Amino acid sequence: MQDKTKAVHSGYDKDSQATMAVPIYQTTAYEFRDAKHAANLFELKELGNIYTRLMNPTTDVFEKRFASLENGAAAIATSSGMAAIFNTIANVAEAGDNIICASKLYGGTVTLTGHTIKRFGIEARYFDVHKPQELEELIDEKTKLILFESITNPSIDVPDFDAIIMIADKHGILTAVDNTVATPIHCKPLDLGCDIVMHSTSKYTTGQGLAIGGIVVERQNLVEKIKGNSRYYHFNEPDASYHGLVYTDVPLPIFSLRMRLALLRDLGATPSPFNSWLFIQGLEHLPLRMKQHSTSALEIANFLEKHPRVKKVNYPGLQSNVNYPYAQKYIHGGCSGLLSFEVGSFKEAVKIVDKTALFSLVVNIGDSKSIITHPASTTHQQLTAKELDAAGVPSGLIRLSVGLEDSIDLIADLTQALEA
Repeated sequence: MQDKTKAVHSGYDKDSQATMAVPIYQTTAYEFRDAKHAANLFELKELGNIYTRLMNPTTDVFEKRFASLENGAAAIATSSGMAAIFNTIANVAEAGDNIICASKLYGGTVTLTGHTIKRFGIEARYFDVHKPQELEELIDEKTKLILFESITNPSIDVPDFDAIIMIADKHGILTAVDNTVATPIHCKPLDLGCDIVMHSTSKYTTGQGLAIGGIVVERQNLVEKIKGNSRYYHFNEPDASYHGLVYTDVPLPIFSLRMRLALLRDLGATPSPFNSWLFIQGLEHLPLRMKQHSTSALEIANFLEKHPRVKKVNYPGLQSNVNYPYAQKYIHGGCSGLLSFEVGSFKEAVKIVDKTALFSLVVNIGDSKSIITHPASTTHQQLTAKELDAAGVPSGLIRLSVGLEDSIDLIADLTQALEA
């Protein structure tokens, strides 16, 4: 099936009530037929519902539908995008290990990898996605993950996927890609050879800023990379917390299975059934929205590039942009609705942000309403000047999340703000 069809139909086999809309199974727990049935579920002899912290029928449809759009084997929904990233790291790394991250990342991911996971004994190292050869100097026997974004937020860079994946596979290291900005409509990292995809479903998936959530998708046949790989011994040895289960011996997508049985079980970062239902509604028209977001964003990027007060525009759909060749290779059907541009100073950027009328000053992206953000004073405020430069976030940078309004009106709003 094609994406527009998957977005409407994948993952839902109508229940006994034959409802056209996916039902909201707003429940905490499920009744077992008898003690043997309960025991079989916990021993994985049968598959079924146990407790909504682990699984839920509404969430199950959402997970299957998203996995289908990413051409993945399975997905795990989480309570937020940051929970999706943390669970991905926690599923492979432990104290004494390291992960290698792109230097240009969303601000929350920078603080998670640069500060929070240090307290868990996990080190983060950083590389330039356009200089993937740097990975060779950073990788050692304790490296468990290479983490980057398909379109970076807010620097709007597109990585050299092929070179990164080649190095990762050479060393038997898993790659994890945050695909929030591109969405599976414009980029399918698993098809490119990546191992794991993550999303903040709070963004384009819901499309209206209605709910917080995240999701992790694993590629088909990931077990082939993990089985017998000493970097991931915990997938290959008995799990004492789950009656000696060896994940690589189970005929199921094992990255997702361990995340469900160990991390959702113990950390509990689970989405509510209602939020999963909202994400399902958003997926149904995601392909249509992304087309419009991308069309309007390119029009606005072209306008900004010609404006005398704008020093630089970051949008990979512009032929003048350094990321254009990468976008042509890896991003298809548009470059999403996120762009950023640079003006002369922190003070000038703040003035422009305050003058817009249609663009709302909000720290979110992917909404149907257009959003403007000054990262240096909000999402990346906690970073030092050196960290801001490394993240591609100069003090005069302004980020735009282009919504579904008419681009003529959005350009008029930016014109008056720039020229006020």
